Amino acid sequence: MILDLFGMLRDVLPIILVILFFQYAVIRRPLASPVKVGVGFALVIIGLYAFVVGLKLGLFPIGQRMAEQLIGFDTWLWVYLFAFAIGFATTMAEPALIAVGQQAEEAAAGKINGNVIRILVAVGVAIGITIGVHRIISGDSIHYYIIGGYLLVIALTALAPRYIVALAFDLGGVTTSEVTVPLVTALGIGLAGQIEGRNVLIDGFGLIAFASIFPIVTVMSYAILMERVAHWRERQS
Repeated sequence: MILDLFGMLRDVLPIILVILFFQYAVIRRPLASPVKVGVGFALVIIGLYAFVVGLKLGLFPIGQRMAEQLIGFDTWLWVYLFAFAIGFATTMAEPALIAVGQQAEEAAAGKINGNVIRILVAVGVAIGITIGVHRIISGDSIHYYIIGGYLLVIALTALAPRYIVALAFDLGGVTTSEVTVPLVTALGIGLAGQIEGRNVLIDGFGLIAFASIFPIVTVMSYAILMERVAHWRERQS
């Protein structure tokens, strides 16, 4: 336990050193509240340590165990439903997504609703993980799915309103964060490890890529649809 805590300190230390270097060597000003900053860094280290321990004890095992148990049913339907539901639920709980949604709502001056963005991204992740699970079950090559997904993204980028494009790509990244990654990765490994003929290293990974692509698709598709509806209403009035 103590060794793991020191290991986390070692991992965070470069961040602390960079901040202190720029504060004292470049900006050449002392920290405004050294005690508060020190306590804050200590809490960050303890929090990260607790998070990593939680992954090992809880999220990783439960993800693999759920995959193993769901495969025991006579139908793949429950596996697909679990993939969709866990993708939606974990994404809605992502702190990074909540933060980006709030910032986008403040910056967009009424064009974007943060809660709608969260739901759209969560639906996109759910769809992506479900498609990724289907790839593992079917044994298909990941290349065709990823190429097809990005071709769709490119097409939507050309059609979507300019204000949503950059945000959509950012939202594709924030979905793969603290809550989603452990469970989704464990789900993929658990499935690949239990299905005959699948290789854990080749087939077990890749779900995160699907979770990054399809939120871009859902967000831009929604923006395109809303723009079309707005133009239609203008013509009707």
